[in-house]
Amino acid sequence: MTNITFLDKIATVLIEKYATRFSDTIVVLPNKRAKIFLIEALKRQVTTNVFAPEIISIEDFIQDIAGIRTIDPIELLFEFYEVYLSITDKTSQQTFELFANWAKTLLQDFNEIDRYLLDPAHVLSYLKDIEDIKKWGIEVENKTPLLEKYIDFWKLLPTYYQNLYSHLLKKGVGYQGLIYREAVFNLVRFSETVQNKKYLFAGFNALNAAEEKIIQHLITNEQAEIFWDVDQTFLNDPYHDAGLFVRRFKENWRHYKVNPFEWIVDDFSQTKNIHVIGTPKTIGQAKIAGHIVENEILESITAEAAGKLDKVAVVLGDENLLAPLLYSLPSTVGALNITMGYSSKNNPAQILISKLFKMHTNALSRNAKSYVLYYKDVLDILTHPLVEPYASTSALVKIINQNNYTFIMHHKLMELQVEPSELFLLLFQKWESGSIPVLETISKLLQTIKENLSNDNEEEKITKAFVFAIFKVINKLINYYSKHEHIDKIETLYAIYKQVIDLAEVSFEGEPLNGLQIMGVLESRVLDFDTVIVTSMNEGKFPAGKSQNSFIPYDVKRELGLPTFKEKDAIYTYHFYHLLQRAKNIYLLYNTESEGLDAGEKSRFITQLEVEKQKNHTITHEIYNAVLPDTAYQPIVIPKSESVMLRLKEIAEKGFSPSALTSYIRNPIQFYFQKILRISEVEEVEENIALNTLGTIIHETLRVLYEPFIDKFISESDILNCFKQIDDEVLKQFKLVYKEGEIKKGRNLLAFEVAKRNVSNFLKVELKTIKNGDAIKIIALEQTFERMLEHPSLPFPVLIRGNVDRIEERNGIIRIIDYKTGKVDKANVTLKSWNGLTEDIKSDKIIQVLAYAFMYETEAKGKPIEAGIISFKNLKAGFLPFNFKIDKEVQTTISTEMLNNYLEQLVLLLSEILDENTPFKEKII
Repeated sequence: MTNITFLDKIATVLIEKYATRFSDTIVVLPNKRAKIFLIEALKRQVTTNVFAPEIISIEDFIQDIAGIRTIDPIELLFEFYEVYLSITDKTSQQTFELFANWAKTLLQDFNEIDRYLLDPAHVLSYLKDIEDIKKWGIEVENKTPLLEKYIDFWKLLPTYYQNLYSHLLKKGVGYQGLIYREAVFNLVRFSETVQNKKYLFAGFNALNAAEEKIIQHLITNEQAEIFWDVDQTFLNDPYHDAGLFVRRFKENWRHYKVNPFEWIVDDFSQTKNIHVIGTPKTIGQAKIAGHIVENEILESITAEAAGKLDKVAVVLGDENLLAPLLYSLPSTVGALNITMGYSSKNNPAQILISKLFKMHTNALSRNAKSYVLYYKDVLDILTHPLVEPYASTSALVKIINQNNYTFIMHHKLMELQVEPSELFLLLFQKWESGSIPVLETISKLLQTIKENLSNDNEEEKITKAFVFAIFKVINKLINYYSKHEHIDKIETLYAIYKQVIDLAEVSFEGEPLNGLQIMGVLESRVLDFDTVIVTSMNEGKFPAGKSQNSFIPYDVKRELGLPTFKEKDAIYTYHFYHLLQRAKNIYLLYNTESEGLDAGEKSRFITQLEVEKQKNHTITHEIYNAVLPDTAYQPIVIPKSESVMLRLKEIAEKGFSPSALTSYIRNPIQFYFQKILRISEVEEVEENIALNTLGTIIHETLRVLYEPFIDKFISESDILNCFKQIDDEVLKQFKLVYKEGEIKKGRNLLAFEVAKRNVSNFLKVELKTIKNGDAIKIIALEQTFERMLEHPSLPFPVLIRGNVDRIEERNGIIRIIDYKTGKVDKANVTLKSWNGLTEDIKSDKIIQVLAYAFMYETEAKGKPIEAGIISFKNLKAGFLPFNFKIDKEVQTTISTEMLNNYLEQLVLLLSEILDENTPFKEKII
C-alpha cells in the first residue's frame, strides 16, 4: 500500500475547507515543480469537474507582492558594472573581468542583507570598520597606494549598494533580495488588495526574515494558513538539524501561542529498508544506481504496472553524475523525468564554444593580420562530437596529420577544405570585426548545430537542451553588448563569457508524472517517493562543504542573524531526512575512495542514521568493488586460419624484411597486426620531431651526399666538398620528410642542429680514416637486395628482402653498414653461441646485419664480407662489425659456415611463423 503523501493531505484540506472558493484560493509551494504533483493529487480526490486553485512558487508570490521583475544574474552583473563605472573614479576603474571576480560575491552579500531585512548601511560600514581595525597598526607614512585603494573599496560598499538598488528600482527589476525587501515594504498595501483571497503555504522549512514577516502578517490577518511537513522524530529532538528551523518557528511565532501547529507527523519511525552501499569512484555509483533500478525495482513491479516508476526517485548529490547515470540505466526504464539544474561547465556545447574562443584568441594574439591557427586548436574543433559527424572534415583532418601542419594560415585552411559546409564556415570565420559580430556568429553556429540534432533520439534531445542553454547565454551577451559597446576586445569577451557561463545552468524539464524521476536535492522538496536512491553520500558533496563565498565574516553573520554554514547544513539535513520520511526502500550510495577530486569520507548523515537507528529501520551495509578476473591479463592467442596462411605465403613471395622478423621476435601479436592485418599506426601531427623522423632525415642526407661517389673511391676533397653541402641538404630533407612542420623554433630547431652535427661528425670520422690510408669505394646506398631461402623444413621458399643503408669496399673487404641514430655498442653485435639466436630480442641487430650479408653474399664475388652498424650516438667507436667470439678468438669476417649457422636459426624462426599449428601468441613484457 502506498503512503499518503504530504501533497495528498494538502489536496484533502483544499477539498474539505476550500472547495467552494477555489477561485479565491492560492497555494504557495517552495518550488514550481510540486504544482503538477499537487494538481494530480487533487484529480485523484475530486469526483466532479472543478477549476483548480491557483498554485504558485514562493518566488512568484513575492514578485507579485513587490511588483518587480526578477533580473537575470548575467544582466545583473552588467547593470552593476554600469553603476560601478558611474561612481568610481576613472583612475581606479577596473576592467569588467576583474570587476566580475569580486562583484559576484558582493551581490550575494547584498542579496542576503536584503532577504534578512538588515540595515545595509550598518552591515557594510561594519565591514569597513573591521578593515580599519586591521590596519590600525600601520603608520600613515607606510600606507601604500594599493592599501589606500583597498580601504577605499570598503568605504564605497554602502555607496555601491544604494546606487545599485536605486538603479534597479528605476528599471522595475531586481535581484531576489531586493524583491523580498520591496515586498515587505509593500506588504500592507498588498494585503488590503487581496482581502477576499486565501493563501495556503505548504511544505516549507527554512524561511528568511522577509518570508517570515510576510507569512506571519498574512496569517495574523487571517488571510493565510501554513502547513508544515515535519516529523516528530526531528521536531522533538532539540539537537536534530532536520527540525532546526521549524522548532524556531514553533517557539517564536505568536500565532502558535494560541493555535495548533500543523502538521507534525510520525512517518520516519515506520518500517524502512535502508541499504548503504559504498563503491570506488563516481562512475561506480552510476553503475550501481542503474543496477538497482533494473534488478531490484523493475523486477518487483507487476506486469500491469510495468514502466510506472514515478514513485521511484534517483537523487543526485553531485550533478556531474547525470551523464554516467543516463548511460547506466537499463533500456527497460522507458520514460525518464530529469528535473535538475546541470552546470554549464560540463555542457558539451559550452566546451565547444570555449575551444572556439581559445582557437580564435590564440590566432589573433599570434598574428592578427595573417590569422595563424594552431593545429591542436583546429583539431579540437574538427573532432568535437557536435562538429565531426556533421561538418565533413575527415579528409581535412587527414591532410593536417599527413603534412605535419603545426601552424596553419587561415586562407590555407579554407583552401584545404573542399566544399566547406555552413557549419565549417561559421566555425572558422575570422573574428576581426568586434564582439557583437563574433557573438552573432556563435549564435548562428549554435542554431546550425541544433538543426543537425534529431528529436527522435533521447540522447540528441538532451544534447539539444545543452545547446539551447548556451544559445540563450550568447543571445543575452549580444543584448548586453549592444548596450555596452565600450567593452569590445575579444580577450575581454572571452573573460566575460567565462564569468557568465558559471551563472548559466541547463534546466531539464520532463513529464513529471511519468517514468523514473531523476532530480537534484532541491528539486525533491515537498515530494514523496516510495523508493529513493541517493548518490554521492560523501562529506563535501552531501552535505556540501563549508564554503565561505562572502565578504561578511562568520562571527558578523552570527551576530546579525545571517545564515552561516550551520544553517546551510540544517537545510541539507532537512532535505535528506524528508526524502527518507515516507520512503520504504532507501539506497544510499557513496564513494569509498578517500583521495581524488570526487572523494571524501562517508557522509555524517549515514553515521547519524546508524547512531540514532529507529526500531523499525533495517540498515544493511555493502561494499561493491569491480569484479576482478583471476588473472590480471590473458595474453592474446590467434590461431592461424586458412586466410592467415594465404597472407603468410603472400609475404613469403614478396619478401620477409629483417625488421619484420625482429618484429615477430619482439611480439608475435605485433607482427600479426602489422604484417597480417596490415594495421598501421594512426597518423598524427608530429609537433616535435620524433626520433625515427630524425633518423630518416640523417639517412636521406647521407644518401644524397654520397650518391655522386657510387662505384668510385672517395677522396679527401670529396668529403671536404660534402661539408659545404650539409646545411642546405639537411634543411631540404627536413622539408621533404617533415613537410609543413615548424623547424625554426623550439625543440625542432635543436633537432635540426642535432641532425647537422650528426652528419658533420660522421664526415669527420670518414675524413680521418681516409687520411689514415683507408681506400673506400661506395658500392650501394639505400638499395634494396633480396635472396630466396629454400630449406626442407620450410613449407615453401621464402624471399628475404631488405633495404641496406650502405655497402662499401674498404681496403679490399666488402663492408655492409646499417646506420642507427640510437646508441649501439660492441656487445650488441657480439655473439658467443648460435643456439637461441632468434628467441632473444637482444639479438635483433645481429639478425638484421646477417640478413643483409646473406642477401649480398652472391654479389660479393668471393670477396670477404663484414656486416655491422655505425651508431650516431657512439661515433667514436666507428664501424661496429658483427663478431663471433669463441673463447678468446674473435671472427669479424663472415664465413660460409657462419652464414649456414645463421640460416639454420633463421629457418627455425620462419618454420614457427609459417607453421599453421603454431598460433600467434602475445608476449607479455
